[in-house]
Amino acid sequence: MRAIFLDKDGTLVENVPYNVNPALLELTWQAGQALQLLKELGYALIVVTNQPGLARGLFTERALGALQQRLSELLVQYGVALDGFYYCPHSADGAVERYAVSCTCRKPMPGMLFRAAHEHGIDLSASWMIGDILHDVEAGRRAGCRTVLIDNGNETEWKMSAHRTPHLTAPDLYVAATMIASCPDERHLAQQESDSGVAAP
Repeated sequence: MRAIFLDKDGTLVENVPYNVNPALLELTWQAGQALQLLKELGYALIVVTNQPGLARGLFTERALGALQQRLSELLVQYGVALDGFYYCPHSADGAVERYAVSCTCRKPMPGMLFRAAHEHGIDLSASWMIGDILHDVEAGRRAGCRTVLIDNGNETEWKMSAHRTPHLTAPDLYVAATMIASCPDERHLAQQESDSGVAAP
């Protein structure tokens, strides 16, 4: 199985910091159509999201679950269902003791992707990570995925390295989906990277 790993805030839904109010949840522009296309291509759709608001005591896992349910309701209008929803509740500076730890699941670490791959039988080398900041790109590359950066202004630091260099860049999720649909196979992509001097994941 191959998958599209999706960041949530700023990629799949509009970025409202620490939001768990279902009424404020909105899909990004043409996100539903983007997921339709990716499903038609045979990809599983899996959200991987950092949720440090849990560690900071700003909301509960129950509230996050209600938001996840609302997301499912928005996507069903497009005939799309997520195959997985993974979140990291940790932050080393958190106020909630059980979440205030360093971990390997908080992006840019790839733990959520590895867990999803184990639980769903996903071939990471045939999969993609799409997100709106370079931490998403790094997590994807560290997991062995190809990556797309949604360049919508949410990345502000631009600390670059081989792990933080996206394979593709798109202005929104729908364009990212169309680019993946027309992407050359992995051998051609690897050759392009070799020619350009960009390190493969």
